[in-house]
Amino acid sequence: MNCWDDTPKLTQFLLDELKVAPVAIAMAQRLCQQQLGLIPIILWQHGVLSLRQLEQTWDWLDR
Repeated sequence: MNCWDDTPKLTQFLLDELKVAPVAIAMAQRLCQQQLGLIPIILWQHGVLSLRQLEQTWDWLDR
């Protein structure tokens, strides 16, 4: 399994729409590779994304 959601478009969405700090995204990308998790879930687990923002991310990914 790989980090299927580790894409430039997702990164741009997190930066522009949800105002996630670049350092938080970098941390999630590292953890994604180490733990084989999903970036949005990792950000939520570490308190970077709220549940509402996580839902917004899933909606965006579904488009």
